[in-house]
Amino acid sequence: MSKVITPRAQDYSKWYNDIVVEAGLADHSAVRGCMVIKPHGYGIWEKIQQTLDKMFKDTGHVNAYFPLFIPKSLFEAEEKNAEGFAKECAVVTHYRLKNDPEHPGKLMVDPNAKLEEELVVRPTSEAIIWNTYRSWINSYRDLPILVNQWANVVRWEMRTRLFLRTAEFLWQEGHTAHATKEEAIEETRKMLGVYADFAENWLAVPVIRGVKTESERFAGADDTYCIEALMQDGKALQAGTSHFLGQNFAKAFDVKFAGQDGKLDYVWATSWGVSTRLMGALIMSHSDDNGLVIPPKLAPLQVVIVPIYKGMEGLQKVADAVAPMIEALKKQGVSVKFDDRDNQRPGWKFAEYELKGIPMRIAVGERDLTTGTVEVARRDTLSKEVVKMEDVVDYVVKTLDDIQSNLFHRAKARMEEKTMKVDTYEDFKRLLDEQPGFILAHWDGTAETEEKIKEETKATIRCIPLDAVEEEGKCIYSGKSSARRVLFARAY
Repeated sequence: MSKVITPRAQDYSKWYNDIVVEAGLADHSAVRGCMVIKPHGYGIWEKIQQTLDKMFKDTGHVNAYFPLFIPKSLFEAEEKNAEGFAKECAVVTHYRLKNDPEHPGKLMVDPNAKLEEELVVRPTSEAIIWNTYRSWINSYRDLPILVNQWANVVRWEMRTRLFLRTAEFLWQEGHTAHATKEEAIEETRKMLGVYADFAENWLAVPVIRGVKTESERFAGADDTYCIEALMQDGKALQAGTSHFLGQNFAKAFDVKFAGQDGKLDYVWATSWGVSTRLMGALIMSHSDDNGLVIPPKLAPLQVVIVPIYKGMEGLQKVADAVAPMIEALKKQGVSVKFDDRDNQRPGWKFAEYELKGIPMRIAVGERDLTTGTVEVARRDTLSKEVVKMEDVVDYVVKTLDDIQSNLFHRAKARMEEKTMKVDTYEDFKRLLDEQPGFILAHWDGTAETEEKIKEETKATIRCIPLDAVEEEGKCIYSGKSSARRVLFARAY
């Protein structure tokens, strides 16, 4: 193949964009800031979606769908939420076009078709959902409500990057309602655990679980929990968030329930979500200068078999020989493709599947049929091995598990290597430039200090780790006392 990926060491940003486009994951669209997710990329997203959807349902959640449009008055009801998203909102003001009398063949907005109330295009769904919950909830018997929605949202971004930050993206958003504060907090933490489980055991990305500072909290939440991942370039990526909303939205939309004692009280709420940003985490955690690397559990295609032959008779011999192998692999739950295209040479196909990150490749030639062996290549290490045909199925199943494990442990070792403790602001600034990664440092707990550090270094407090130990120290910036270290990094 003639496609060349810019080396990571040369230009990490260009490397990322090259992989997204050249590996056929996504492309820019005619709409500024929006992307087209191509079949290969959408196939990975479908695997992410299917896996998470099962995890949600296994924890008692069900799916529903709510409108894309939110009346502006509803959006304004919870002030902090509205203020937090106001600058990113797209707004519908008219509902019809008409022919432009001054420019034949062109259309114009019909000034007589102005909406009575403007509609906000969904940046997040708390407002429309809690307005709906008001009619669903009357007593404690109606609780809890454990609802998830798979949807698209629009947040009008000025600077975009495919998968990481686009004006429109795909996600899921859970919205639950509870009778007690304790139950809602338990739900918030439970879903954070689901996200961490998925990130580490399917995405093969190690994460740090934590809680956001007040200034980094979701608009309208009492607490925001998060999982933070570290990419190959030492920048952090927020991979998922789970919010304890307290009674803020219940009060904004007057959602009350009668308890067992007959007394009315406001409902307690959570919301939680992950998005197609996880595709960016996958790419930047595992891929290399040869292209994409996909963890086997999320690969739409796990194994490709490339025949090497002369003439159609030779192709048929190879096809007949590998047919039982393909059937056996499928019975083991392995997704496999036999690439019998006759318009590309085997070498071209090898390069294509390497670029697209297919976990394993099997080459079978006419000569191999006489020796009873095949050549098996794995994408993570780029190593090759000759395997007896009767052993291939067991070898593939075992190796797919090994690739999944190797990708996780490789990423974990990198994260551990790039996680450092510092005690002075000078060392903090030096490491950010020389050895970017996670930095554990003391902070005095004030928003003023947090903002100053952000202004001067572009590093933010990613989270206060849930496993942070009590440790007396001095804030690296102000010198004031601190009870524990927090996690800093520059981030996407």
